[in-house]
Amino acid sequence: MTQYFVYGRDRHGASELKGRLAEEHWAFMDRYDAELIARGPTLTEDREASTGSLHIIDLPDAEALNTFVYDEPYYLAGAFTAVEVYQFVNHTGRTMWEFAHAVDSYNRYLVLTKDAARPLTSDHLIVYGDLLDEDRHIGRAALVEAPDRAAAAALVGAADAEVHPWEFGGRR
Repeated sequence: MTQYFVYGRDRHGASELKGRLAEEHWAFMDRYDAELIARGPTLTEDREASTGSLHIIDLPDAEALNTFVYDEPYYLAGAFTAVEVYQFVNHTGRTMWEFAHAVDSYNRYLVLTKDAARPLTSDHLIVYGDLLDEDRHIGRAALVEAPDRAAAAALVGAADAEVHPWEFGGRR
């Protein structure tokens, strides 16, 4: 089994389409319940609308990965401008559901960097790991809780951080 980071970036105006397809999306994801490490939408700054769809998943092979990425209802309907797929090396060794240090007043964020790998330690790391493309390190992804966007970037310690408001996903 290999873990993968899959991030679909929404095309402009995709929120309505994704709303109509939510049940189909969740039914598709139900098939992968045991393999999911993390999931959820990235959001606008006001956290009112989706900007993307994140999944970190453990799959047996490239065929299973292709099915997961390219048979997913949002993808098939054209909701994304791009889908990024990388091998993921999970340094926390847990899923988002095993994260126990939630601070009620903090928000959650997806932080993407292109910096060199170095260890991170914080009680506010939900899941984080290296992103690889054909075994070449290309950056890191971290799901964190923090009081704001700047604190989320500082927690990961990367000058080039791309920070997205994010929330735990799943059926609502």
